[in-house]
Amino acid sequence: MVASEIPTMDTSKVTDTIGLTQLANTEEGLYRLGKNSSVHNALATSTKVSKDKKTYTFTLRKNAKWSNGDPVTAKDFVYSWQRTVNPKTASEYAYLFSGIKNADKISSGKVNYKQLGVKADGKYKLTVTLDRPVPYFKLLMGFALFFPQNQKAVEKYGSKYGTASNKLVYNGPYKSVGWTGTNLKWKLVKNDKYWNKKNIKMDTINYQVVKDPATALNLYNSKKLDVTTITGSQVAQYKNNKAYKLRKEASTFYLQLNEKRSYFQNKKVRQAISMAIDRDQLTGKVLADGSQKPLGYVSTGLAENPKTGQDFAKEAQVKSAVTQNLTQAKKLLKEGLKEEGISKLEFTLMADDTASGKTTNEFLQSQIEKLGSNVKVNVQNIPFKTRLANSTKGNFDAVITGWGADFSDPISFLQLFVTGNSNNNGKWSNKEYDKLIKASNTTDAKNEEKRWDDLVKAEKILMQEQGIVPLYQQAASQLWNTKLKGEVYNSAGINFDYSGLYLEK
Repeated sequence: MVASEIPTMDTSKVTDTIGLTQLANTEEGLYRLGKNSSVHNALATSTKVSKDKKTYTFTLRKNAKWSNGDPVTAKDFVYSWQRTVNPKTASEYAYLFSGIKNADKISSGKVNYKQLGVKADGKYKLTVTLDRPVPYFKLLMGFALFFPQNQKAVEKYGSKYGTASNKLVYNGPYKSVGWTGTNLKWKLVKNDKYWNKKNIKMDTINYQVVKDPATALNLYNSKKLDVTTITGSQVAQYKNNKAYKLRKEASTFYLQLNEKRSYFQNKKVRQAISMAIDRDQLTGKVLADGSQKPLGYVSTGLAENPKTGQDFAKEAQVKSAVTQNLTQAKKLLKEGLKEEGISKLEFTLMADDTASGKTTNEFLQSQIEKLGSNVKVNVQNIPFKTRLANSTKGNFDAVITGWGADFSDPISFLQLFVTGNSNNNGKWSNKEYDKLIKASNTTDAKNEEKRWDDLVKAEKILMQEQGIVPLYQQAASQLWNTKLKGEVYNSAGINFDYSGLYLEK
């Protein structure tokens, strides 16, 4: 089961974990990521890296095909990457190409998208030129955004491309079947054109959207689901069951406050809201699914200091930014509202219409309203797809949103809050923060310690300024049919790879 619909399967436009998991299992890029984000050849058979680490030459396998029979070639990568960085595509993820030659100039409109540093040398050689060394480049190559796209299919389906199973072609282990774009059931079926099909054990994986955990558990217990997510009291009941699996995620849920609302431009108001929240109660009693209280924005277990081995989240922690202090919160709110020349605070809190979205929203409403009788929080729960669209357009006061790392490096979290980033929907902005992130990507990119220091300082600024309000580090408690084996789970990037999945007889 999954908790929400698929918003899109367009490689250039996908941003959510459900869409990314679907793409990772129906499409394929240069690499697949194994356990602990280890890099393994997929469409690439070999990789040559220049001494200055600015040129990568990939040799592609010659037996890879699309589900329409076309060969998968280097041109498919060039077309895909150029399409994603083309400003007309409006990809929210185009910033991940930063570091590839001319990507930044393309995004700022200074250079044509066809000048991106990627070219096909014949059918099966792909050369990528970088502006600067990118420490996590190989991890990116295993991420769905960097997969190839079949130009014929994109042009054939036009604006409908990636909106339904039959509006795509596939080059991965499975093909999507029966997804209409809005329905709650679909399948992944074995792709008979996949180059490695002899090693794919599953014929069919059935998907079902189930938003209510009680319904999902009933379906699991009546053997109508093999995998389900459980929450709250269900976890306490099943955590000693041999089918139980706790999936810690490199994913933080947080409150994004829209700074187009003048009251949220006030740091004291933002801090007051954060200090009103009891995160121990939120994780332990409300969610009760294994999620944990965050140390900050960047999740624990993602990265370690190259010199000392200390967890990034611990090193960058600003305790006051994630700790309840109602007395201080009331004081800050009073000062903040006075500075803004207003006597009361009223706003709407937007969240998904999932079970956890609803319970979190109601909990936050009750917590924030403890700040005083002059504070009113309205709640709004809407479908995931609509919430994403509203966030992107800036149609919100405050929104509960989450971010999962795309690869195992703090920059995957921190680059979101650079001024102008398409995911920075709340429009928080800080010059010193921008400078530090830029340095980590440019002047300090080759110096591990300096780069680390830049990122630690940046996280501290984001937290000290309460640019966002971290709520919890996500974990999923799942029940898996004990005969179902071989899945690869990674906390960052593509969470689930089912290419090795099989059912024990």
